[in-house]
Amino acid sequence: MLFNSYPFIFLYLPIVFATFFLTAKYISHRAATFTLVLASFVFYGYWDVKYIPLLFGSICFNYFIGRQLNKHTKSKFWLVVGLGINILLLGYFKYTDFFLTTINDINGVQIFDLPHIVLPLGISFFTFTQSAYLVDAYRKEAAPHNFLTYCEFVTIFPHLIAGPIINHKEMIPQFINEKTFHIDYKNIALGLTIFTFGLFKKVVIADKLAVWANEAFSHVSSLTCTEAWVGALGYTLQLYFDFSGYSEMAIGLALLFNLKMPVNFNSPYQARSIIDFWRRWHMTLGLWVKNYLYIPMGGNRHGEFSKMRNLFVSMLIIGLWHGAGWTFIIWGGIHGLLLMINHQWRRLNINLPKAINWGVTFLCVMICWVFFRAECFNDAINVLNSMVDFQTIDRTGLKRLVTLCVAVGLLTIIPNPIQLIEKAKFPTIRWEVATILLLVLSILYIKADSPFLYFQF
Repeated sequence: MLFNSYPFIFLYLPIVFATFFLTAKYISHRAATFTLVLASFVFYGYWDVKYIPLLFGSICFNYFIGRQLNKHTKSKFWLVVGLGINILLLGYFKYTDFFLTTINDINGVQIFDLPHIVLPLGISFFTFTQSAYLVDAYRKEAAPHNFLTYCEFVTIFPHLIAGPIINHKEMIPQFINEKTFHIDYKNIALGLTIFTFGLFKKVVIADKLAVWANEAFSHVSSLTCTEAWVGALGYTLQLYFDFSGYSEMAIGLALLFNLKMPVNFNSPYQARSIIDFWRRWHMTLGLWVKNYLYIPMGGNRHGEFSKMRNLFVSMLIIGLWHGAGWTFIIWGGIHGLLLMINHQWRRLNINLPKAINWGVTFLCVMICWVFFRAECFNDAINVLNSMVDFQTIDRTGLKRLVTLCVAVGLLTIIPNPIQLIEKAKFPTIRWEVATILLLVLSILYIKADSPFLYFQF
């Protein structure tokens, strides 16, 4: 079920909202929690009901391992078992075809037949969420709690499919807070406003840009220079509006239930360095990698060489997490190299004009997105070659290119919706009118089939 669909907006969400608060008022808070968990399983099962046992089995397994970690002082064995099974589960569904294809390609013959395993939606997100919980339980930083609350932590429907990645230390206290079970009209107003901004980003902006980006990447061998730039810039903006739109919808939906989820984007295309970009883009993933990969590998504690190595390996893993393909690994590797260069540049203490810093950063990010979007390495190289083949500039796509450049310029100066709301005296009549107008416009633009890009990761 899509957030940007009529069944979700006009049927699922009102029913779940009313059921949760009515159950909390007239039956019990525990019963209300159960209704929200059940609704989240329904939300997940709407895509493919056969994967509900997989999700529930993962929850039961990790909850059991977490209990063992809380119980035993020397619990490294349980941590290894827990993380090992989670990695194997994710590896089987996400990477089996990729590894078998790689072996076949290296040998030049079809040694293995590909099983073509279907990737269950959200498996990367609920695996990362629970793996972090196990690590914190091992560190004695995760307090024991009941099974139902743990189910809510993993399955709560706003974040289940595509994040943001949530942390138990931030969320579980909210799940059991008395205030969570009572309607808060300010949270409803704030939540609907943030949800509306996210919906507008997705259906009015991202879906329009998708047409331009898909056109370019569907015939990479015959692109003109203008078409290549439209494709690269179009996808750069599409991905931002699509994923940030989803994240804002998730934050807004959670607020309806008095839950505050972490911000996932902070105007990343305003960044003036690659380091700054990764502090603004997919912030919950960056924090997860820092706390559960980079620091455990040694972080910056063992000298500059180890720091650079750990940084590069972390980015390779981020690339592989996004998808089972060499283009994703290359994307992560390039970002790793750029981060290493950025850190060494800072040591030289050379200051450049802000405009140059921004321009170089944005150009590097856009080039990396070409590898991220392309079907294969050769396709990415074809797009990049076309972008510098200035003899093939044509007037046909110039209007689109100008539009995209203006959009990039606006993103560098306009605050994101979360920043706008934080600065405003919310709620006001002006905000309410703007929200209603944007919501009506967005609903009119909803398409029957318009999934979010991060569903594939």
